[in-house]
Amino acid sequence: MLQEGDKAPDFTLPSDDGTQFRLGEQKGKTIVLYFYPKDNTSG
Repeated sequence: MLQEGDKAPDFTLPSDDGTQFRLGEQKGKTIVLYFYPKDNTSG
């Protein structure tokens, strides 16, 4: 279980342009990760 202040584990997600986003490739960059649950949406 992650605790506040822990480093995020590496993960890969599809981005909105169809490419793959890998957190481990963003080291040293500032990123904003926005997500929402698909539940109760038309998406």
